[in-house]
Amino acid sequence: MNTKIYFDNLSGTVTEKDLTDLFSAYGNVVYVRIVADRTNHPQQSSGFVTMTTLEGARTAIRSLNGKMPGSGTLTLNEVSPKEELAGSKNGPPGPRRLASCLY
Repeated sequence: MNTKIYFDNLSGTVTEKDLTDLFSAYGNVVYVRIVADRTNHPQQSSGFVTMTTLEGARTAIRSLNGKMPGSGTLTLNEVSPKEELAGSKNGPPGPRRLASCLY
């Protein structure tokens, strides 16, 4: 079963290939996605790394959390299955909107 890792505070100079190489030392990497926030934090990025095993993902988190690939201090967290569903059709409902009544 694949395990997804969220990363934050990544230097904007680090590429998806760099992350694949970095995480591959801890297990098979299925997918890497960098999401850049060029508006609020042009020098920092966040995103996801998906690894094939839970053990590999947790070893990578323990080993790489707080390290500095590029010039940022990497922050890593395991994404729980509940968090993955939050944005899907099967996830929890969004906030309710109250209808205003004019009489």
